[in-house]
Amino acid sequence: MTDTLAATKPADGGKPAGPHDSRGYKVFTVLNMVALVVICAVTLYPFITLLAQSFSSAGAIKAGLVNAVPVGFNVRTYEAVLQDGRFWTSYGNTVLYTVVGTTIAMVLTTTFAYVISKRHLRGRNALIGLAVFTMFFNGGIIPNYVLISSLGMKNTLWAVVLPPALSVFNLLVMKSFFENLPQELEEAAQIDGLGTFGTFIRIVLPLSKAILATMVLFYAVAYWNDWFTAFLYLDKSDLFPLSLFLRNLIAGASTTASESAAAAGTTSAAISPNIQAVSMILAIIPILFIYPFVQRYFVSGVMLGSVKG
Repeated sequence: MTDTLAATKPADGGKPAGPHDSRGYKVFTVLNMVALVVICAVTLYPFITLLAQSFSSAGAIKAGLVNAVPVGFNVRTYEAVLQDGRFWTSYGNTVLYTVVGTTIAMVLTTTFAYVISKRHLRGRNALIGLAVFTMFFNGGIIPNYVLISSLGMKNTLWAVVLPPALSVFNLLVMKSFFENLPQELEEAAQIDGLGTFGTFIRIVLPLSKAILATMVLFYAVAYWNDWFTAFLYLDKSDLFPLSLFLRNLIAGASTTASESAAAAGTTSAAISPNIQAVSMILAIIPILFIYPFVQRYFVSGVMLGSVKG
């Protein structure tokens, strides 16, 4: 026995070799890091190319010379777009739609998910079935358009924020998260005199920061990028969100930036090849600034809401 124990000890008297010290694990770590670097490079390359095009000359873009480095440095397109009043109007509209829509969506999702997470609730299965049913079946574009118009919400804020206000996928993820919370905490809160709403607001929500941050990110990005809802229900250009403004630029339906450039003495031909790149870069800047603050909750929030204990 003594000889066996002595054989397992390292010759230098240090700690025994663990699984992380094996050659196979080290090789796996190196290969994993290389694979992650390659995936990150492939993921970032389109964005870097888009950024390079936004600072490149029109001729270089047309000739296909721009990859990851700007060719023929040019900031005239940024000046033209930033001087456009309608661009800033659409930017403000997008911020408004995103903030209001995300707030409404979070209120609806959290309250609905908390209710259907209670297994003792009568009619719980019917409520879940009704929500899941809407994932596969809907009235279609024309009935939805008629409904929004008949409710008097066309060309209003509510036409943009209410139709996509409840995502069933987000609802089911949050429901699963609430089901995994310790039931003893809620029972203790009820013993202390808290009602249902008090328990939900003072106990459940503070314990759900990870899933709440994840859902806020999901809804905010969806509202920020959504252009089709505004395209259907908005006719006034001063109500357009940034995504619809960008869509019109890409589709050639709007020449706002070109007209601004022409007024500033720049020909539209000189900025048209990279006006799309400039508009897209300006559109994604807020998301790039917000995401790092929410990213630390992202993985934990999704995993906690999708794994049953």
